[in-house]
Amino acid sequence: MFRILLAGIGLLALMACTNPDDLDRAPVDLGAFELGHNVVVAPNLVKGPASREAGKEEWIAAMEKAVEERFGRYEGERLYHLGIAIEGYVLAVPGVPVVASPKSALIVNVTVWDDATQQKLNAEPETITVLETLSGETVIGSGLTQSKEKQMENLSRNAAKLIQNWLRRQYLNEGWFRPGKKAAE
Repeated sequence: MFRILLAGIGLLALMACTNPDDLDRAPVDLGAFELGHNVVVAPNLVKGPASREAGKEEWIAAMEKAVEERFGRYEGERLYHLGIAIEGYVLAVPGVPVVASPKSALIVNVTVWDDATQQKLNAEPETITVLETLSGETVIGSGLTQSKEKQMENLSRNAAKLIQNWLRRQYLNEGWFRPGKKAAE
């Protein structure tokens, strides 16, 4: 029982860190980062079980908008390109509230390219799994309270925030985006 409670607390803490509603504040420091190309693709898009239908073009447009919103604010000294592949999704359908309230999710793979060196910064794509933000509207299931478009917007904004969190960790721990630092170092 204690493990379940601990896991629940951890999940709530993780969801709190995903809050994408910080765009009115200054962006977190990413050194010399400036967004170059914002490339979003969905070549192998998989719709999960018990999900609303959403097309590749809809997902690409939602993700490009969220990435531009979050990363278009950076004015660093070097261009970096983000390549994002949308792999799978679940858009919650209306269910029985509380008992079987389905949750929405999104899976993306992210690759970062250094424009100056024409090299990838990460040899393998970073896989990011996104869950819907816990709110008054989603606690009983976003399928009951939100349109498909709103669910996609929320998941895309959460994905962009988690990508930013990952880039920040790479900046701090791996030295990415340092002025004058080459990707090969």
